[in-house]
Amino acid sequence: MRILLVEDHDALAGQVSAALAEALFAVDRAADGEEAQHLGETGAYDAVVLDLGLPVVDGLTVLRRWRAGGRTMPVLILTARDGWAEKVEGLNAGADDYLAKPFAMGELVARLKALIRRSHGHAHPELAFGDLRIDTAAARVTVAGQGVKLTALEFRLLAVLAHRAGEVVSKTELTEHLYAQDFDRDSNTLEVIVGRLRRKLGDGVIETVRGQGYRLAAGG
Repeated sequence: MRILLVEDHDALAGQVSAALAEALFAVDRAADGEEAQHLGETGAYDAVVLDLGLPVVDGLTVLRRWRAGGRTMPVLILTARDGWAEKVEGLNAGADDYLAKPFAMGELVARLKALIRRSHGHAHPELAFGDLRIDTAAARVTVAGQGVKLTALEFRLLAVLAHRAGEVVSKTELTEHLYAQDFDRDSNTLEVIVGRLRRKLGDGVIETVRGQGYRLAAGG
């Protein structure tokens, strides 16, 4: 799962980025509104963390432009603690949630995960497919009650397929959701990750749809 973090305060951006990476997200960063608008229009993001007080172009303008252009990814805005008017304006502009500064990193991560789940129609943090259980809140996977240890890339790929269980997800789209923008992407790596997941999760969980991509079997 891939996050766009838009924050011009470098120290805070570094802290948030580290917390998101620890939660197994791939993270792209933008430090001004112009860069953020471009990335949001051209990248495939599962969610966005958007500070409103940005240089060049302010966050509300960026958000309105995204929504006017048909971009529907969940957006969590960051506001000043007493900025209730900003919160209302942000929600009216198309934000899905807000968090007041200063905030706890754990809350930010939890809110993002909840936004991503809801955007795919999932209310509960645990996704179940037969013997396969994926706890999206704790980033924990079990098969028939036994814990399965996954790498960050393996978990991200599984999470993308699980949120869209039963749908075919193309290799291109999977790659876009697995890696940050500056990562050196190799199309062969995706097949390697899928192969490792199949060995760990068992046959029949991840299906190959020839010429189209991969699908997590809804029934596991």
